[in-house]
Amino acid sequence: MGETVIPLADLRYAAPVPAIPANLSAPTGLLSDRLGRPLRDLRISVTDRCNFRCSYCMPKETFDRDYVFLPHASLLSFEEITRLARVFVGHGVQKIRLTGGEPLLRKGLESLVAQLSQLRTPDGEPLDLTLTTNGSVLARKAQALAAAGLKRLTVSLDALDDTVFRRMNDVDFPVAEVLAGIDAALAAGLGPVKVNMVVKRGTNDHEIVPMARHFRQHYDGKVVLRFIEYMDVGASNGWRMDEVLPSAQVLQRLQAEWPLEALDPTVVGETAERWRYADGGGEIGLISSVTQAFCRDCNRARLSTEGKLFMCLFATSGHDFRALLRQGRSDAEISAALGAVWAGREDRYSELRGAAPGQPGAGERRVEMHYIGG
Repeated sequence: MGETVIPLADLRYAAPVPAIPANLSAPTGLLSDRLGRPLRDLRISVTDRCNFRCSYCMPKETFDRDYVFLPHASLLSFEEITRLARVFVGHGVQKIRLTGGEPLLRKGLESLVAQLSQLRTPDGEPLDLTLTTNGSVLARKAQALAAAGLKRLTVSLDALDDTVFRRMNDVDFPVAEVLAGIDAALAAGLGPVKVNMVVKRGTNDHEIVPMARHFRQHYDGKVVLRFIEYMDVGASNGWRMDEVLPSAQVLQRLQAEWPLEALDPTVVGETAERWRYADGGGEIGLISSVTQAFCRDCNRARLSTEGKLFMCLFATSGHDFRALLRQGRSDAEISAALGAVWAGREDRYSELRGAAPGQPGAGERRVEMHYIGG
């Protein structure tokens, strides 16, 4: 027999294989970590590839034509993803978000959506099944995704001005096609659509009010625009604190144009602080992951495209669950391993960063956004 060749790309985020506990106790749906945080939200990256080269995520200088992405054989199959998702649901997951890279580049993604849409919580409830996309091919895919069982989606859009948007995506992609994708999603019944704008001071912060005005005027509350502080994910985006525009300043700019009223969170662990226009013109969200850490209620786990489990968006290492799948381990064994891993979780990167000068984990290589998803 020949030797198994492991592609170098597959070793980029090498991770230990989780241990199988001696006691294979059945999941109760009440799993919590060392800080008492339950497991409720699973983000699944289905590809590490993207057709955009946004500077804060996949800058062209690093992710050029010579960059080696994961080979298809390394990726979890749709059946493997669904099997792992079922294990997570047994431990309390109620929401699954498909992400990337750009998830709609994964061929046949509708088939995965259809499989995941059949999963039920221990109480018999369907999952909140959603997806994040850059919108580039959404106009062609929205109807099929909805028919397969997708509930709703989030579109990343960092500017309304076409020149600014083309410069930020760095592949000269027009904003009109993303807007067409949002319209197609709404027509397919995938509303309300969330639109995420990463705000980078000096790059697109002048687009805050025009973006808000556009979605207020044209979508009758069917689009929720959310402003995200530019985050220090990974190490390739050249992040600097002086390029972060705090959400408090975003709110000031919006309130100078329209009266806004604070809303209560819809669920525990919600990342966005919610506000609505006083005149009933819809809702906006503020995601302040740099200036107002929300680690204390974080109930999210992230599964990479080749089956490594990360406990934090800012993690430096993960846990290789693909190995358990391909070793032929049973669902009970994988479930017990997951329970042990989550029970040992104590990640709170943003909280620690905000409490002390410098950055926790400085010098360690954090996972990149394109690989783990947002």
